[in-house]
Amino acid sequence: MSRILITSALPYVNGVKHLGTLAGSMLPADVYARFQRARGRETLYICATDEHGTPAELAAAAAGQTVADYCAEQHRIQHDLGRAFGLSWDHFGRSSSPQNHKLTQRFAQALWEAGFIEERVTQLVYSLADKRFLPDRYVVGTCPHCGYQQARGDQCDNCTRLLDPADLIHPRSAVSGSDEIEIRDSKHLFLMQTAFEPKLREWINAKKGEWPILVTSIALKWLDEGLKDRGITRDLTWGVPVNAMDWGPNPQGQLPDVAGLADKVFYVWFDAPIEYIGATWEWADARAQEAGEGPAEDIAWERWWREPHAADVTYVEFMGKDNVPFHTVGFPSTLFGLNENRVEGEWRPASNAPWKLVDTLKGFNWLNWYGGRFSTTHQRGVFMDAALELLPPDYWRWYLTANAPESSDTAFTWEQFQAQVNADLADVLGNFVNRILKFTETRFEGVVPDGGEAGPLELKLYDDVTAQLVELTKQLEAVEFRKAAQALRALWVIGNGYLTEAAPWTAIKTDRDRAAVVVRTGLNLVALFARVSAPFIPFAAETIAEAVGEGDLHAWPQADGAAELTRLKPGRPVTTPEVLFRKVDDAQVAEWTARFGGAEAVETA
Repeated sequence: MSRILITSALPYVNGVKHLGTLAGSMLPADVYARFQRARGRETLYICATDEHGTPAELAAAAAGQTVADYCAEQHRIQHDLGRAFGLSWDHFGRSSSPQNHKLTQRFAQALWEAGFIEERVTQLVYSLADKRFLPDRYVVGTCPHCGYQQARGDQCDNCTRLLDPADLIHPRSAVSGSDEIEIRDSKHLFLMQTAFEPKLREWINAKKGEWPILVTSIALKWLDEGLKDRGITRDLTWGVPVNAMDWGPNPQGQLPDVAGLADKVFYVWFDAPIEYIGATWEWADARAQEAGEGPAEDIAWERWWREPHAADVTYVEFMGKDNVPFHTVGFPSTLFGLNENRVEGEWRPASNAPWKLVDTLKGFNWLNWYGGRFSTTHQRGVFMDAALELLPPDYWRWYLTANAPESSDTAFTWEQFQAQVNADLADVLGNFVNRILKFTETRFEGVVPDGGEAGPLELKLYDDVTAQLVELTKQLEAVEFRKAAQALRALWVIGNGYLTEAAPWTAIKTDRDRAAVVVRTGLNLVALFARVSAPFIPFAAETIAEAVGEGDLHAWPQADGAAELTRLKPGRPVTTPEVLFRKVDDAQVAEWTARFGGAEAVETA
C-alpha cells in the first residue's frame, strides 16, 4: 500500500493569509490528507512558513522588530490560524530552521561540484545611503507603463507588468527612501537550468493527462519561451548563508570565490522548496525529541524523500498557479542536478541515492474577490483571522472546497457564499441530521429502534448510496475537489429524498415497525454522513458523529450501502445536537459588505 506524502505551497511569512491562499493550497491539501488517512494509508502532510527574502525584512522593519523576532511571531500566528481552520499538518515548519539551512547548503555544494552552478558577475542597484545592494523589490519608483508611483523593481502591483529596476522612473530605495542609487557589479551563483531543459521537457510531457492542463501548459510555456539560468543568491543579511568554504572544485577544477560570496545568502526561491524536505527533517527531530531521544536518524525523514526508502511513496503537491513554474522547472532542476551527473555529455546516476520528484502536482487558478484580486499588500478581501470572527471554519471550508478554482478563476461574492452555505449546509445536511434525531428523541426515546425489515425503499437506497460512495471516493482519489463536493452533496440529497419518501412521521401512526426501519436507516445515514464529510467539514462531522455514538469517524466507508446503513445496532442512544449550521441572513451580508467591500471595492481599487 502506497504511502502518501503531501506538501502545500509554503505561505509567506509577511502577515495573515487571505482566503485565496487558503483555497489554492493548504485547504485542498488538508481535505486530501484527511481522506487518505481515513483510507488507512500512512500519510504525511508537510507545510511551513516561507521566511527568507526581501518582504520579510521590509515587514519586520515596518513592525519595528528584528527580522528573526518578526518571523517567529508570524509563524506562530499562521500556525494557530491554520489549526483553527482544522488544517491537519503533521508538521508546520519554518524555512529558517537549522535543518533547512544545512540541506540548502548541502544541495548547493553538491550542485557546484557536479558542475550545475557557476559564478557570474551581474549589475545590481546599490544604495549609497543604505550602503548595500538592493534586491529588485527594494527598489521603488514610478511605473513607466501606468504611472503607478509605488511600483517595485520586479513588478508593478497596479498593472502587473514585470519590470527591471532600471525601468522605473525616479527610482529610490524602499529602505531609506533615498534616490542616491547607482549600478554596481556583484558576484552571484547561477543554477544552470538550461542544462536540464531536455530532461524537464521529457518529464513534463510524460505528465500530460495525469496533471491538470493548467500545470503542464504553464510549465511548457516557460520552456517554450526559452529557459534561462537562474541566479540563486542575493545580497541580503536574512537568509541561508552561502558558506562556500568547504566546497570542492567543480568539474573544471575551479574552486568557488569564497571571499566574493561571503556576504551572500541563497535566493528564497532556491531554499524555500528545499524546506519541504527540511520540514520533514524537523518533523522527524520533533518526534524523536518527544520520545526522549536525540536528533532523528536520517532514515526517519529520508524514507519519505530518497530511494530506495521512498520507493512506495506517492508525492502530491498543492499550489496556486503562480507557484507552478518554480515547482515544475526550478525545484526539479535542483533535484535533477542532485540525482544525476553529466559526464562527457551523457547523464549518469549520481553516487548518492536520488531524491524524489513530485508524482502529482495539483495547481489551482485564482480565487478572486468580486472579479478582482485578493491582495495581501493592499489588504483587499477577507483574511483568515477575520473570517473566523464571522463564522465557524466549516462554513469557509465547505464553500472554498465546493468552489475550488480548478478549471478557471473563481470569484468570491457574499451573495453566492450566503446562498450556497444556506442551501448545502443548513437546508440539506443540517436539516436532515436535525429532523431524524429529533424524531428519534420524541418517538423512540432517543435510541436506535429495533423491529421491522428493510423494504424496497431501503434496497434502492442501498444501491444509490453504494454508487455515490464510489463516485465520491473516485473524485477524491483524483484530487478533483469540486466534483468531490458535488458527490458528497448528492449523497446528502439522497438521504433527504429517502426520508421524505419514507415519511416515518406518517408510518408511526399505523405501523411502528415500519417507522423503526426508516428511523434506524436514517440514523445510519447520519453516521455515514459524519464519516464522509469529515475531510471537508471536520468540526461539524465530529459533532454529528458524537450525536449518534459513531466512534469510527476517521475510517472511510466501504462502497457497500447495505453494510454501511446497518452498522448502528438497536438500543444505541442518540442525541440531537445544537443547530449545526445557522443560516447566513441578509443583515449579515449587508454588514460584511460594508466592512469588507464588494464589487464597488474592486472597481475603485
